[in-house]
Amino acid sequence: MAQDSQRIVIPEALQLSRDDIGVQFALMWEFIKAPLIVPLLQLGVVICLIMSLMLFCERVYMGIVIVLVKLFWKKPEERYNWEALEEDMESGSSNFPAVLIQIPMFNEREVYKLSIGAASNLSWPADRLVIQVLDDSTDPEIKQMVELECQRWASKGVNIRYQIRETRGGYKAGALKEGLKRGYAKHCDYVAIFDADFQPEPDYLRRAIPFLVNNPEIALVQGRWRFVNSNECLLTRMQEMSLDYHFTVEQEVGSATHAFFGFNGTAGVWRIAAIDDAGGWKDRTTVEDMDLAVRASLRGWKFVYLGDLQVKSELPSTFKAFRFQQHRWSCGPANLFRKMVMEIVRNQKVRFWKKVYVIYSFFFVRKIIAHMVTFIFYCVVLPLTILVPEVQVPIWGAVYIPSIITILNSVGTPRSIHLLFYWILFENVMSLHRTKATLIGLLGAGRANEWVVTEKLGNTLHMVLISGCVCLGDRLNKTELGFALFLFVCGCYDYVHGKNNYFVYLFLQTITFFIAGVGYIGTII
Repeated sequence: MAQDSQRIVIPEALQLSRDDIGVQFALMWEFIKAPLIVPLLQLGVVICLIMSLMLFCERVYMGIVIVLVKLFWKKPEERYNWEALEEDMESGSSNFPAVLIQIPMFNEREVYKLSIGAASNLSWPADRLVIQVLDDSTDPEIKQMVELECQRWASKGVNIRYQIRETRGGYKAGALKEGLKRGYAKHCDYVAIFDADFQPEPDYLRRAIPFLVNNPEIALVQGRWRFVNSNECLLTRMQEMSLDYHFTVEQEVGSATHAFFGFNGTAGVWRIAAIDDAGGWKDRTTVEDMDLAVRASLRGWKFVYLGDLQVKSELPSTFKAFRFQQHRWSCGPANLFRKMVMEIVRNQKVRFWKKVYVIYSFFFVRKIIAHMVTFIFYCVVLPLTILVPEVQVPIWGAVYIPSIITILNSVGTPRSIHLLFYWILFENVMSLHRTKATLIGLLGAGRANEWVVTEKLGNTLHMVLISGCVCLGDRLNKTELGFALFLFVCGCYDYVHGKNNYFVYLFLQTITFFIAGVGYIGTII
């Protein structure tokens, strides 16, 4: 009796079809579809539509505010006290504050000369400037090259220091923290940070420092990145489109409305007292820059973004390097959100609406929802509704809202408007990695603190990329190839049985996933 009670009851229709695997599978699918698949997929559609509306409202809000900022807001020089610093005939350069320049490096063979040279040519009194090269390189040859470059500039009268550590503990945050502990850095009031591929213009400090000198409540002045290799290939053009929206809209709006935005980790000048007040550099996540910015903001410090203070930099020009960068940029904020959300809620120093902005807009919608809805909705749920026609996605959710969001995202780079459709396909592919990284960060999983330095090619770019960004990976990317196959099957089914003509989008998305899957993406434009 016990054996009979445990026996699985198979419908008679299935028993009659044991010899026909295809028919048996089809019958099993019909057997579980109505009670299980359809309700789950309907729930998925509802959740995705809610997330889409959240992202849509965020983008519309940002669009409205940026228009108001451009039309009616005063420029930063008018909102804050700003007065150029000049040398006094009697006191000389003593009215200029002492500034520390930090340049963190790790095996930067191709670009180390660029940042060191640009920092050494900054227009600032030599006796009020200290350049600190923080070299964590593991390649002895590169370490020697960097040290010799520092000695070369030192022989020209530049106050430049070459610093190394025993270990890479804390990665970039650890290097910056150790640099501030040096005796010669103690007398400095401000610190400007430039990654190895960043090249500030000579007047950078003269334009940024007056905000800090004349406004004691300001902790950070952030400049904008300007990409020197954005025209190299399709991959760099796609990145430019995404990052230009971040700078043109997100940071501009945050600076104008709440005096808060995430520090970009480079091309910014900090008040050292604000860094100390916020607890200094911490290495608990891979976004030490954002971590410091949030903590400083919670202490009541203000930030200023200068869109016209531009610093030359380099975009990753290989797909492998770009994937590693995006993992760090997606995983880190999610991990930081997990660790700081309650600290933000309990904070008593900032007003309620600023806390709402930081938690909901800055973290939840931009760093979590934006990645997840792009992948889950357009690469999973929408294709599945083709296989399950009982579940319908309203046209406003499948077409209208994403179209408006895409148009709003494109305002930062009008010159690339003709690449908008391919940018959508590319962003959908990258949303796979961003969603995975976001979940790792939220759960604090194994790769949550993985740090891979983004590869830079510098002036060797044209020699390496003879025919564009040809990025034949060390191995096939099986996940992308798997999704290419899934979307291809859905596209074929829609072509034969569908009524909404989604197969056009699905076949194009299949091609993009396949290109990424074989390790090649990009071409000369």
